[in-house]
Amino acid sequence: MLLGLLLSLAIGALAGFLGSKIFSGAGKGLLLNLLIGIGGGFLGGGLFGLIGIGGGSILWQLISATVGAIVLLWIISLIKK
Repeated sequence: MLLGLLLSLAIGALAGFLGSKIFSGAGKGLLLNLLIGIGGGFLGGGLFGLIGIGGGSILWQLISATVGAIVLLWIISLIKK
C-alpha cells in the first residue's frame, strides 16, 4: 500500500516535471510538478480512456500522466491570458 502510494507520487512528480519541461522549457519546482503530474494523471487517464487506449505498466502511466500534464498546462495558460 505504502509502496504503491510512493510510486504514484514519484510518477506524478516525474510526469509534472516532464510536462513542464516540454510545455514551457522549465520545471516548476517539486511541489508544483507533483500537483501538475497528479492532475495530469487523472486528465490523461480520462482522455485516453475516452478514446479506448490504455495500459497498466508504469511506463504507460508515466506517458499518460505526462500527456495529461501537458494538456493541463495548456489549459492553465489559456485561462491566464
